[in-house]
Order: sequence, then C-alpha cells, then structure tokens
Amino acid sequence: MLQDTGKEPRIGVYVCHCGLNIAGVVDVEAVRESARFLEGVVVVRDNRYTCSEVGQKGIADDIREFKLNRVVVASCSPRLHEKTFRTLLEKSGLNPHLLEMANIREHCSWVHYDNHEAATGKAKDLVRSSVARARLLQPLARTKGRVLPEVMVIGGGVAGISAALYLGGMGIKTYLVEKEPSIGGHMAMLDKTFPTLDCSLCILSPKMVEVAECENIKILSYSEVEKVEGQVGDFRVQVRRKPRYVNEEKCVGCGDCAEKCPVKVKDEFNRNMGTRKAIYIPFPQAIPPAYVIDEHNCRYLTQGKCKICQAVCERGAIEYDQTSYVETIEVGAIIVATGFQPYDPRGLPQYGYGRFPNVITSLDFERLICADGPTYGKLKRPGDSTVPKRVAFIQCVGSRNEASGGAEYKIDIDEEMGSSAGSRDPKAYCSRVCCMITAKQAFMVKEKYPDAEVYVYYIDMRTAGKGFEEFYQRGRHEGIVFLRGKPGEIEEQEDGCLRVVSEDLDSGCILDLVFDMVVLAQGLTPPEGLVEFAQKMNLSRSEDGFLMEGHPKLRPAETAIDGIYLAGCVQFPKDIPDSVAQAGAAAAAAAVMCSKESIEIDPLGPVIDDKLCIGCKLCEMLCPYGAIKVELTDKGPKAKSIEVACKGCGVCGASCSTKAITMKHYTDSQLTAQAKAILEVV
Repeated sequence: MLQDTGKEPRIGVYVCHCGLNIAGVVDVEAVRESARFLEGVVVVRDNRYTCSEVGQKGIADDIREFKLNRVVVASCSPRLHEKTFRTLLEKSGLNPHLLEMANIREHCSWVHYDNHEAATGKAKDLVRSSVARARLLQPLARTKGRVLPEVMVIGGGVAGISAALYLGGMGIKTYLVEKEPSIGGHMAMLDKTFPTLDCSLCILSPKMVEVAECENIKILSYSEVEKVEGQVGDFRVQVRRKPRYVNEEKCVGCGDCAEKCPVKVKDEFNRNMGTRKAIYIPFPQAIPPAYVIDEHNCRYLTQGKCKICQAVCERGAIEYDQTSYVETIEVGAIIVATGFQPYDPRGLPQYGYGRFPNVITSLDFERLICADGPTYGKLKRPGDSTVPKRVAFIQCVGSRNEASGGAEYKIDIDEEMGSSAGSRDPKAYCSRVCCMITAKQAFMVKEKYPDAEVYVYYIDMRTAGKGFEEFYQRGRHEGIVFLRGKPGEIEEQEDGCLRVVSEDLDSGCILDLVFDMVVLAQGLTPPEGLVEFAQKMNLSRSEDGFLMEGHPKLRPAETAIDGIYLAGCVQFPKDIPDSVAQAGAAAAAAAVMCSKESIEIDPLGPVIDDKLCIGCKLCEMLCPYGAIKVELTDKGPKAKSIEVACKGCGVCGASCSTKAITMKHYTDSQLTAQAKAILEVV
C-alpha cells in the first residue's frame, strides 16, 4: 500500500559522485552541505554511485528511518535512471511520482568541466530548485490500458524478416508490411556477404520462404503505411494495399505472361542495367512468388489495349479491375525496419556517375557480378561490355564529407536535380559498412579475374567486426593495392577509360592512373520518405536524418514512443549481423509488451477544465503524440486527453490560451517554485 505524503514534506536529498563523472568537477561535499538547511529537508547524503545496489539500499533505509515522503536525487539525466529510482520508491512504499531529479552531470560537470567553481555553484542552484519543486509534488495514480497481442513489422528487408520470424516463432500474430512487390530488401540484390563470401540469397531465401510458410505471419507486400493512430498496446494502422493486377492466390509464377508481354522497360532490381517486361516478378526467389503488372508501362492500363497476358494465363490470375484500398489493422506494438537508400553519387559530380558509363556504384557492381544479374555474373563495362582489366574502388562517396562537390559543377547539377538536390548532399557520418563492402568486392574481382589490377582509394579502412580485419589483410595478400588518398576528380578518355589522379598519403607521391572501370563505394542514407513517415508515427529523427532511438546505450531498439521499436538501418547504417541482432532485440521488446494483459500508464497527462475549454483545437494540432482530440459534446467542442498516448511534454498546457489545461506533475505552482528557487541569490 502506498504511503500518504503527509502534510509536511520530509525530503531526503542524495548527491551522487558518479565516480569522477561528477566529483571530478563538482565539489559534491559542498553541494551536500548547501542542501542540508533547505526547507523540508531532513536528511542529506552523498554516494559514490547512487544508482548502485548499495546506494539504492541507503535510500530505502532512510525512507523507513526518517519517514521520508519525498526524494531528490542529484545525479545524471532522468532519462537514464528516473525509472530506476521511481521503482525504488514504489518498493519502499512511496508513490513513485514523489521523486525529483537534478541533473548535475550533463548540466554541470560535463559542460563546465573547465570551471569547477561555476559547476559547483550551478549544482547547488539545481539542487535547491529541485527541493523547492519536490515540496509541492503530489502522489499520482496510474491507469490501465488494453494490449492487443499482435505486432506489425514495417519493412521487409533482412531486419524486418528476422523480427517477423522471431515473433512468429513465439506464437505472436505478425503483419509484415513491405512497399515493394517482394520482401527481401537490399540484401536480395547482393551477390555475396562479407567476410565469409556466402551467397546472399542462399542465406536470405530460406528465411523468406519461412516467413511465407509461418502461420503466424501475414505478408502485406506492395503496401504502405498511411496513418497510425492510438497508443502503446492499442495501435490502429491504416495500410494502403496497392493493386498488383495479379491474383496472388491464383498465380503460380509460370512466366507465360512475361514471355508474351510485348513491353520492355528498364529493370530497377538490376539497377537499370537490364530490362524486364511490363508484367514481371522482381527476382526469381521473390516472396510472394506472384507476378505484378507495372501500371505505368502496361499498354492496357495506360492505353486500353493489349491484354495479351490475360489471354495466355491459363489460371485466370490477371485481374485488371483491382484497385487500391486501405486496410485498418489493430496491433499492440510496431517494429520499424524500413532500411536505407544508397547515396546517389550524382551529388558529387566530379566523380562522373551518370555521365561516364564506366563509373558505377557498389550496388551496381553487386548486380553485375551476380550470377542472375544482367551480365550473368561476368564483370563487364557498361560502356562497351568488355571485361575490365584495371578496376579502381573509391571509398567514402557520400560519407564522411560535408562538401557538396566542385563549384564548377554546382549550377548544372542543381538544374538537373531540381528540388531533390538536397537528398544527394554528402553526409558527414561514416556509413560503417562501405569499407568491408569494397574489400569484399575487390576480392571478388581478383577471385574471378586473377590477372586484374585492383586499386582501392581510401581515407581509413574501418574493419571493426568479427573476421573483418583478417579479411581485409587477406585481400592485401591477394595483390589488391590499397592507397591512402581520395581522388579529387575523375576524367573520361576517348576510349571510355577513366583517369584518376590522387595523392598517396603514405608515400607522399602523386599517382596518375588510368582504369577501365571505377566503382564508387556509396554511403547509406535515410530511406526515401522517412521524414513524412516519421511524422505519421510521431517519431523523432536524429541530426543524421535516421530515426532516433530511446537511448543510445540502454534502449537502442526502442523509441521515445512506447510500443514502437527500431530494427536495422532505419536507426543508423549497420551490417547484416547487427541488423539481425537488433531485430531480435526489437522482437523481444515487442513480445514482452504484447504478452501483458494490460499496461500501466504514467499519469503525466493534462487535466482539462471543460468550463474554460473553447474547443479551438490548438492543443490537438500541436500535440506531437496525438494525445489530445477535440470532440463534440452536449456543451460544444471540448478537448479530451488520451492518457495512454500522452508523454507529459506540456505543449498543450503551454499553448492553451484560456488556461483550461493543467499538467499533472508539472503544475504552474511547482514550476514557479522551481524557477524562483533557482533565481534566488544565496
């Protein structure tokens, strides 16, 4: 049973050393002594590690001995350990919301590391203000919400497939949503994987089939999420099902339709280096194994004539009358695994991609070298189909580079790209996987063509992973030449060969070399449409444009929105093993959520006074979590709080012009007392 706070505040203050994270800059003893005489404080202590078992036991003992009814912890960010101390209070018989934390690590020692006196003074001020607020804290009661035991995984790449299989294996109904006609993602486009050089689809294809055969997994291919409503345990997701114009149940993938189809277009799966028909299957191992009609190139759908595919299909699988429709699915948790998109090197025109046919990207290379690619595994120059004898790889194209290319190209490239130019801007971050991709591809060239000369231009070789460094060194022993230096420009010669000039930083020499083919190691960028998708999901993005995790160390697979989890490259570039590992973590977290009969919800939401509310909808428009809706009542339009979705951010209360909204746990009186205390001159 929770202890009542009583009439008089009895506050315990605990100042943490955090090893030397705080104590190395802040005079912890001075902060402790300054808090001793604050109103309502009955005990003050400092601990080396307050979050440790010893530190927590000391707080629990003091709650019993001194009959504490409020606790102030001066330590690190509440984001890290607020839950820890709230749980401690609850176990000790106190309401968990009678806790206040003063962040004297991030706000003091870490930012004022060069001024110990100022850091200590600021820490004293923060503790004083926290005590002032703690005196006015009131116990709050949690409410319960329902939990639907089903999960949606958005994205059908290797991360999404892995997450769905983990969940399906646990008996949890799972919806796997993929915007393309087939699951598989970018991994399906690869020839081999590093560092073992296993066939990519030999690994992935059995998993794809397993997904299709799992009775607990429903694949929603050629579908996109349009809208997400609700909250943890009870999400309502609107999924747009695009028409395939082919009945998945009837189609057996015989290929008669594609064989007779008269329309040929560029094959996106083969990076536009081959052709496909207007009715096609993306790749032989596609799941679902059904054909799809390209509505933009089909003669019947664009001109009203042809219908050859329908005439030759013996099973009657062609359905031209299919239309797009929206399906609403209710789930308890969502895993976002929408992956990445490769950097478009046209944003760095000095390398000539898109202008010089024999300059290709690392993903182009994968399709060229793949046995079922446009050249059936023979590495040929796109310009003249000859086998290249000298191949150069250039690292960090679009990564670790804040520049946008040479000024002499700027006007032309901006005119060509129009408003999409910003999406091709080089990125400052390291894409992590490019070094090993290049090492793998360079090795594959030497493996297939031992007499070929292979050069790799790099800034640093980053080979952190199991077996990665050994694989890189193996490539060196096979005769691959690694040059520390990044070329400034590529020039095309009359015969289609490419001149590359670069400094070798190890020797100090300027190298002027000519190659038959140049492969650009393109970086990984956030997937197209992620900005709009994040807005639909109310998810935050980090500075690099990817989705932001709940905590970089302790909650890497979670988001700030309870019940929504991350897997794979949508969080940040990572390789296949890391993507699969994170998918497992996300699936485990979602399974824990969906295994509950109900969930407890922190009561941090707004209290709305119907008498003052005028139904202006400003709070509804501004709420980043969709936690307020204005509904028509017998008293007119009134705002209603969806407590289970609320994060207590206070935007609604701050924006309400009629003062109809009061935030629980963050009342005006509490915040005013805190502000006055921090401004107090002592």
